Amino acid sequence: MGIRIGVIGIGGLGHLQATTYDTTDDVTIVGGVDVAPEARDLFERDFDAPAYDHYRELIHEHGDELDAVTIITPHTLHYEQAKACIEADLHVLVEKPMVTDIAHAVDLIETARERDRVLQVGYQRHFHPAFREIRRIIQDGRIGDVHMVNAYVGQDWVDVHRGSWRMNPTLSGGGQLYDTGSHLFDALLWTTDATPEAVSARITFEEPEIDVNSALSLQLTRDGEPLIASVGITGDGAESEPSEGYVFWGSQGRLVYADGEIAVSERNTLTYRTEITSGADFNTLNKRKLANFVASIEGTAEPAVPGEVGLRVTALTEAAYESAETERTVMVQPLIEEAYADRE
Repeated sequence: MGIRIGVIGIGGLGHLQATTYDTTDDVTIVGGVDVAPEARDLFERDFDAPAYDHYRELIHEHGDELDAVTIITPHTLHYEQAKACIEADLHVLVEKPMVTDIAHAVDLIETARERDRVLQVGYQRHFHPAFREIRRIIQDGRIGDVHMVNAYVGQDWVDVHRGSWRMNPTLSGGGQLYDTGSHLFDALLWTTDATPEAVSARITFEEPEIDVNSALSLQLTRDGEPLIASVGITGDGAESEPSEGYVFWGSQGRLVYADGEIAVSERNTLTYRTEITSGADFNTLNKRKLANFVASIEGTAEPAVPGEVGLRVTALTEAAYESAETERTVMVQPLIEEAYADRE
């Protein structure tokens, strides 16, 4: 019978994901959801499946026919939609950020665990050949014990998204930190396999609650040892596409990644350089992400980006906002522990 999928949010990326599912063996598109009539009309024409203007209609009309949903909607809507779907015993792939509230992240994780459902987050750098190679090199100990990281991401985010829901904090939950910055947080934590412990942040805002520039000092731990990171994120760059880079400093060398190229220097000697020329385009990464979700439901693979990953990024982001507001260092793990305690 295969996997039967519903798509919540079928404009843009949602339509692309539906197209990918439609060409995947043993996957059937059951229905879609969007507030825009034109998106619903296009979906029904392209996939010969009904589309609704509210996710509860999809669940009510087709709950018995569905195995899973993909959620591609504004950030602050994710929690309500994902919670309802999991409680309807559906597996859920939710685009980043998973949610914009730590307690909501914990509740989704625990609800999915209690109902034995897959909860996966759409951070696609886990499928990116450059970031997979960075993680491998670090785990292999090529540059020794990693003790510091410098990272940045920047783009003309404000001008590109002005007037869209991303500039509305009631829908976006914030600005560049919850948008492209969320990918950087995820990549930094995943490549180093680190845990966020504390953050000190200075943030400037384009308008109330919409952050545009962030300078962050992070305290992480890796294998029980301290790892510090300095992070710069800007949404007022010169180009619409993100420019992103990392320097990983280890006890035996350093790894630099920028503009698709990885360079490793060990003891002052360049020992490895590679340029990622294939397998890093958006469509390929999207296909890998959805394939992993389907395989996770079928039980033939583990979720590459489980809900716990989304929790770490949300907690780090919320701690950064709190630090900027209070002008003090904020501890991350107590925020997570408090959310778990409150749920009991």
